[in-house]
Amino acid sequence: MLVQIDQDIAPAPAPQPTVAIVGQPSRVAALPQHLPHGWRMRMAGGLDAVHPGELVVLSAATVHDVRLARAVLPPDARVIALIDDWAPAELVSGVLTAGADVCVRGGHPGVLAGHLVACRRRQLADRWSGVHLTEA
Repeated sequence: MLVQIDQDIAPAPAPQPTVAIVGQPSRVAALPQHLPHGWRMRMAGGLDAVHPGELVVLSAATVHDVRLARAVLPPDARVIALIDDWAPAELVSGVLTAGADVCVRGGHPGVLAGHLVACRRRQLADRWSGVHLTEA
């Protein structure tokens, strides 16, 4: 069966992914080496400097940081909480309950990059979830 996409409601092609870092830059210094080709990373001075569609990494995240991000960012924003390796389980639970899409304990930047790729895939899947398909 062939399926046709209604061109009037099909999403525009996705731009190259950008990771906006809010918080401590030293925690993510090696991240660009682990991101897929074509991805960009930039330091955002604060949540007000985050652009639509960017993946937002809250470096040294707290529960308050995640709550604030969820309050000011668009609902479809992907929020990644980066916390210390030794952070207590209560912090992990807290940032996830506050609305982080992912909580990553510090450590190897490849692990964070893997979570970012997964968030990007979910972000792109959500773009297509509202597209109506018709039989040709």
